[in-house]
Amino acid sequence: MERPPPRPRAAYAHFLPVTTRWADNDAYGHMNNVIYYALFDTVVNEYLVANGVLDIDRSPVVGLVIENGCRFFASLAFPDRVDAGMRVAHLGNSSVRYEIGLFRAGEDAPAAEGHFVHVYVDRASRKSVPIPQATRAALLRLAATPA
Repeated sequence: MERPPPRPRAAYAHFLPVTTRWADNDAYGHMNNVIYYALFDTVVNEYLVANGVLDIDRSPVVGLVIENGCRFFASLAFPDRVDAGMRVAHLGNSSVRYEIGLFRAGEDAPAAEGHFVHVYVDRASRKSVPIPQATRAALLRLAATPA
């Protein structure tokens, strides 16, 4: 089965620069795979907080991750500077699929691409609810266009 090619930097609408840490490297001398997922989570939640649609302690509606995945193309390691790019690939009634590209600073091709899906739920009951309008508006700004 042939893998689709990675998306270029221009396919992503929002970027968060991050610096790798010494502790991110594993015994094989590259960034451990769990760190890639932590960076995916970081860029998404940074965007939601920065846009005023997520108060980590008090928002009555929160997104829970129900699916994720990652494709690797090149190794990252300390002391790389990484640009985490993010876009919204699908926006449903109560769910959103984020796609994330991790780019070594200055490079157009990603070292890794990933996705995860949030389902929005009432914080107290954990029952699925529609995505709040303010959140939907913030997410629409990142809607993907084919690259």
